[in-house]
Amino acid sequence: MTNVIVSSPYVVQGSTLKRLMIQVIIALLPGTIAYAWYFGPGVIINICLAVLLALAFEAGILKLRAKPVMPHLADFSAIVAAWLFALCLPMHVPWWLVLVGIGFTMVAGKHLYGGLGFNPFNPAMVGYVVLLISFPREMTTWYLPNSVSGETLSLKEALAYTFGGADIQQWDALSSATPLDQVKTAVAQGITVSEIRLSPVFGEYGGKGWEWIAFWWFIGGLWLLATRTIRWHIPVALLGAVLAMSLLFYLVNPETYTSPLFHLLSGAAVIGAFFIATDPVTAATTDSGRIYYGLLIGCLIYVIRVWGGYPDGLAFAVLLANMCVPLIDYYTQPRVYGEK
Repeated sequence: MTNVIVSSPYVVQGSTLKRLMIQVIIALLPGTIAYAWYFGPGVIINICLAVLLALAFEAGILKLRAKPVMPHLADFSAIVAAWLFALCLPMHVPWWLVLVGIGFTMVAGKHLYGGLGFNPFNPAMVGYVVLLISFPREMTTWYLPNSVSGETLSLKEALAYTFGGADIQQWDALSSATPLDQVKTAVAQGITVSEIRLSPVFGEYGGKGWEWIAFWWFIGGLWLLATRTIRWHIPVALLGAVLAMSLLFYLVNPETYTSPLFHLLSGAAVIGAFFIATDPVTAATTDSGRIYYGLLIGCLIYVIRVWGGYPDGLAFAVLLANMCVPLIDYYTQPRVYGEK
């Protein structure tokens, strides 16, 4: 009888990159559908355009690098990055804005450092931050939820605006700043939170429409946890930090600082906690490191929202935390077995 001993590494069946990306896409579907339900077809147009452009950029760069194209396109990583990038955009933006953002996402955010697995920064956030800094007017004009405006652009109107540059009549009546932006601006003008909440764009706990979208992001996040696509450390730490900081200042002065639920349900905190900050390439790798990483992002989100120059701050918080990952990993390495 012969015993065959096979050394490591050992391959675990079923845990492939493509499978992980498909799980993420499945988890994104409920929130994406809710997004389109409340804000119209512009969301779907942004996603489809971003995905097509991302695949084109991916294929072109791989050709230039003399790398095989189809295996990389088939791993769905470009699709997930483009999907997340598109969800950060306002509902109706011109096609060239998506083109520029995806170009930076795929070229500067991903392939500039060697491709998937080597990029130190979250690619989708790189593309989004470039647009936010370069085109602030286009990136801060958001479409009102149909429950507030009473109107929804048809697919034809949305396509005409995206690709043809057609002006949407009564656009001023249909567009507005996000609830986080409105609160930030009003508080700076001396208006109390109680007065701000009388605006029709606010629901019971957060921005109208946004609170339900956040709920479905949360359901998708639970799916990722249930399928072990992500670990619990980063989402719990990130949301816990946002909750703790917002509760502390809300208890100090509820007329100047909004409630914890408002911070959790009005911006990108939930989708950031489950889908963006958990990127396995750019996040911390140790269990304790993931907790510190999530806490850092959560604290930065709140600081930027309340005292910074931008209404949300998720993208900047993630990129700043990405810079700290080598340091976090260095100081949170577990003790080597047998070491005293």
